[in-house]
Amino acid sequence: MASSHEDDDSSNTHSSPKKVYQDPDDGRQRFLLELEFIQCLANPTYIHYLAQNRYFEDEAFIGYLKYLQYWQRPEYIKYIMYPHCLYFLELLQNASFRNAMAHPANKELTHRQQFYFWKNYRNNRLKHILPRPLPETTAPPPSNAVPPPPTTTIAAASSGGPVAVPPKKEKVKSFYLKDG
Repeated sequence: MASSHEDDDSSNTHSSPKKVYQDPDDGRQRFLLELEFIQCLANPTYIHYLAQNRYFEDEAFIGYLKYLQYWQRPEYIKYIMYPHCLYFLELLQNASFRNAMAHPANKELTHRQQFYFWKNYRNNRLKHILPRPLPETTAPPPSNAVPPPPTTTIAAASSGGPVAVPPKKEKVKSFYLKDG
């Protein structure tokens, strides 16, 4: 009988843990840490630092980068201030990009391309947003149509006088010089 009672106790301990860990701040700190980390990925120099220090060779870190892709969902994307971080997060899923970012020349190229994007973003966007006037196309008149009658204008007879009379020049007083 004692053995069956011990079996019941051991099965209860496995099915319901006595102490369940509860996050004291309901995940707020984790949220903020992940948000800060993912926004650091918008900086090509930081990505270069990670590559130089061989973070991209760690499978756990690669798994963490895959996990962070949930930030692309609409309920999380609204918290991101630097949207380039999501683009770089997507690029970091590719092993060849991770390896390429270890070289300083590729870091500089990426940084330059990011700068040019920021420099020209507004102008390029306005080109696509602003409506373009439609080209005026005139249909050629049908060959068998009667041409319109010529318009006649009556020219005004010129009397030899000026058409417009310039205003009279008034004597301008100088406020800077005193009349004495």
